[in-house]
Amino acid sequence: MVCNRNCGLLTGAIIGAVLAIFGGVLIPVGDNLIGKAIKKEAVIANGTIAFENWLVPGSSVYRQFWVFHVLNPSEVLDLGARPKLEQRGPYTYRVRYLPKENVTENSDGTISYMLPNVARFEPDMSVGTENDTITCLNLAVVAAPALYTNTFIQLLLNTWIKASKSSMLQNRTVKELLWGYKDPFLNKVPFPLDPVLGVFYPYNGTSDGLYNVYTGTEDIKKTAIIESYKSKRNLSYWEGYCDLVNGTDGASFPPFVKKDQTLRFFSSDICRSIYGVFQGKQDVKGITLYRFTVPREAFASPAEVRDNYCFCTDEVISKNCTVAGVLDISACKGGRPVYISLPHFLHASDSVLHDVEGLSPNEKEHETFLDVEPITGFTLQFAKRLQVNLLVKPAPKIEALSKVKKPYIFPLLWLNESAVIGDAKAEMFRSKVTGRVQLLSVVQMVLIIAGSVLFVAFMGSYFICRSKKLK
Repeated sequence: MVCNRNCGLLTGAIIGAVLAIFGGVLIPVGDNLIGKAIKKEAVIANGTIAFENWLVPGSSVYRQFWVFHVLNPSEVLDLGARPKLEQRGPYTYRVRYLPKENVTENSDGTISYMLPNVARFEPDMSVGTENDTITCLNLAVVAAPALYTNTFIQLLLNTWIKASKSSMLQNRTVKELLWGYKDPFLNKVPFPLDPVLGVFYPYNGTSDGLYNVYTGTEDIKKTAIIESYKSKRNLSYWEGYCDLVNGTDGASFPPFVKKDQTLRFFSSDICRSIYGVFQGKQDVKGITLYRFTVPREAFASPAEVRDNYCFCTDEVISKNCTVAGVLDISACKGGRPVYISLPHFLHASDSVLHDVEGLSPNEKEHETFLDVEPITGFTLQFAKRLQVNLLVKPAPKIEALSKVKKPYIFPLLWLNESAVIGDAKAEMFRSKVTGRVQLLSVVQMVLIIAGSVLFVAFMGSYFICRSKKLK
């Protein structure tokens, strides 16, 4: 009887130990199985989950605009006063809803494509209509002295500006400012040029690319990384490594993302590659995501972050490369004096912020972030925020700019392009990816805990019985 009881206790302890060991063994085995499944589904190849989400965004992408309205136009024009600005918006457009075009799978483990540009106004998500009128900077007049520095040419430009009754500021509808209008000054120029301009003109009906990215079929660590942009590995806008096209397009990253990683991605909107660093975890529709944000250091001055030296292109405007928070992208805008920043000059130098009135930088509202599912590398939620500005400079030969006292950066608008995974896609993702991983983790922990408890309980009972028998 005693033997049977002791044998039963030992048998129970052995079963518990086996269960615990089996649970422990499941960890590397399970991780290996998950790894193989993810590697199979995360590559950009026809028939995979990654390909389905890559070809057409798995969620609706919206681009919201806030335009800056000038409250004191008379003082700015007549006295050269600081502009008092008021943001108006959002004016919301749905973008990125068409599938990628000219998709070609190449024999070297890459796939090429074009991104079609399209924007459809969403009145229910907007504060007003596209025909709302605002007082804003005159794009053509302000850009003229930057494009034509010769004194004689500027005298000619002044004649045409006056003939068209143009000034430094103008009244435009939101639609005109964003997508284009026939400019009266340019229409007076007796040379063959397109008189239509707008902040994003031309947009609808155009494409961004050609992109060529690695599929991951030959090396999973290269999945979605851009091999070339417009058939080149560099941009021809910057010096040194700043000119390289680095990382992905931001829609996805190679799988198995770690918290200590720096995620690099390229944005044609700002004509450069940029990066995000881990900030924390987010729960989006039952899926755990890693949030990566673009840090302050990405727009810091070279005086603070030496690696940014090759983004400093004008030592006068940048005050010997000590000004932070603004990026001169005129080289990729045909010489037009376009500057990019974060909204409301977030993380910019005080001198930039104080040249205008009415801005209130706020990190929560104005930072850029990517929420990435770490196992697959898919970006399931993001907000890309940036501000478009023009450099305003004194031009004594152009009367419309004669009251400008010093060069300063004038905000036009800021935008928030954002998306979050849809409910149907989230359910699919939970069932096919995160749900299975969580189930495996639960099984592992149950086996380890249950096995350990059984082992300890039965072994404890066995030794108690042994001690009683010896007494």
